[in-house]
Amino acid sequence: MKAMPENAIVGFLSELLALEYGYSPAEARQIRIAAVLHDTGKQFIPDHIKNKPSKLSPQEFDIMKTHTTLGFELLSCLHGDLGEKSKNIAFFHHERWDGQGYWRVPSNLLPRYVSVVSLCDVAVALLYRRPYKSPWPPEEVLAYLKSQAGIQFCPQLTDMFISLVRRDARISAIFMEVSQ
Repeated sequence: MKAMPENAIVGFLSELLALEYGYSPAEARQIRIAAVLHDTGKQFIPDHIKNKPSKLSPQEFDIMKTHTTLGFELLSCLHGDLGEKSKNIAFFHHERWDGQGYWRVPSNLLPRYVSVVSLCDVAVALLYRRPYKSPWPPEEVLAYLKSQAGIQFCPQLTDMFISLVRRDARISAIFMEVSQ
């Protein structure tokens, strides 16, 4: 498979997981498109914060968190179902199943498609090199996701995602390609 940009991989994985969860093909396609846009607010975060090779200070972390509100504001011009999904995913993609995310929103108040994208986003982020970390091997990514089921991620979605990775050759290829 031809290498895709990181945000496109998040979108691709989100669409597959959304289909597995039971979203219609049209809804899953919208989730894919919205997932590609989920980090659009990061373009407004200063490079010295985005690319810092060490832990962010509390002040820097507060600035980094604003990428969610900035993305929401940027995507507010979108309307209809796609616009709603895009804005919600941009704003809430760092929320956790246990309610301990950026804005501490309980998971039962979030649309499930946000949890789909959040899980896929973290999986891809772990696979890729960052200024502050080396890429994780695919099996370590899956083990981490499993360890966070019921804490950071929806347990049902976590199990579905791990099953998809293990049985879908396209996803396995992405995981292997990215980790090299």
